[in-house]
Amino acid sequence: MKYEIELTDTFGGEANYCWVKRQEIEIPDDLSGRALVRRSKQLLEVSHIPHRKTDYGETLRLDFPGVCVVMFIFPKN
Repeated sequence: MKYEIELTDTFGGEANYCWVKRQEIEIPDDLSGRALVRRSKQLLEVSHIPHRKTDYGETLRLDFPGVCVVMFIFPKN
């Protein structure tokens, strides 16, 4: 399955899109959500930063407390 990943800045806790990094990742269907998050963070080089995950069904939002960035992971159509 293919996913799109976006990493962008925040303003007031919300995505700002002043700058954005986008990537695509393809993972096997049987891979866990945790593995998807881990691989996505590695791809965008933020694996060393702790995160807080919010699941919106198809979209995952990763907030990085103390760092003004947010990551979105969602299936590619």
